[in-house]
Amino acid sequence: MKALVRWGATLGLVGSTLLGTVFIGNIPVWALSEQQIKEKLDAVPVYLVTNDKGLPLSRSLPAAQNGQKPGGSVTGVYLSRQDAQAFITELRNAKGKDPKTEEMVKSLQVTAVPLGVIYQQLQQSKKDPNRLLFAFKPVDQELKGAVDLLRQSGQQVDKFNSVPLFAVRFSPQQGYVPIQLGSAKEQVVPIFFSKQDALGLLNQVKPKFPKADIQVIDVDGMIDTLQKKNDSWLNQVVLIPSPESRDYIRTLPRDNKTPANSNNNNSRQTPKPNQR
Repeated sequence: MKALVRWGATLGLVGSTLLGTVFIGNIPVWALSEQQIKEKLDAVPVYLVTNDKGLPLSRSLPAAQNGQKPGGSVTGVYLSRQDAQAFITELRNAKGKDPKTEEMVKSLQVTAVPLGVIYQQLQQSKKDPNRLLFAFKPVDQELKGAVDLLRQSGQQVDKFNSVPLFAVRFSPQQGYVPIQLGSAKEQVVPIFFSKQDALGLLNQVKPKFPKADIQVIDVDGMIDTLQKKNDSWLNQVVLIPSPESRDYIRTLPRDNKTPANSNNNNSRQTPKPNQR
């Protein structure tokens, strides 16, 4: 629950338009710990289908090849709350369910958890053959947006096989565009779960940096980079949830002591690049 409350506090700084003032500067090098990686991922809510006790709906995997050990189980992790709810509706509308399944389906609900919790669970159970695996369900629109961008860059792709992320670069040969976030003007590098949000930043940068573009990153590759690299920009990375998830975050209780309320009035202002 503390992570959920932190979402509300963070949203007050990020705001509905997300973007602060673009700046160019040096970012210090910091190594990221596992806890720091988790905290970055905690900024993004994902959605599980669970029963009324909060246990995720899962299916058993086939037994391991030796035929003796079970193969664990898998559950879906949705990037869209609406998609998770649509899956529940589909199950409830399915015909020919036995009474036990019919009763089970009635108790299903959508439960939001921080992405960092999923990451932590995967890290802690990766050597357990009976572990619960997570099958990520990206938003179709974002998958299409990722494929479109890759094709525009000259790559021959038919589909994107991971959760796509979007980062704005000064050019294909230069680094990522950092921004100043909130009234405190914290310097961060935004990585977006929404192509449309990345386009918003790109449109601000383009007049001064005409070669600026959007790079498509898969979430697995990003996590691998956070784990293994000490590149200068990594400590400044901030993951920006989709507009749908930001709407959900706004419904969460907020601590009145956080900066959320005091910054809310500025959250809808459209920022402009610094003139240098």
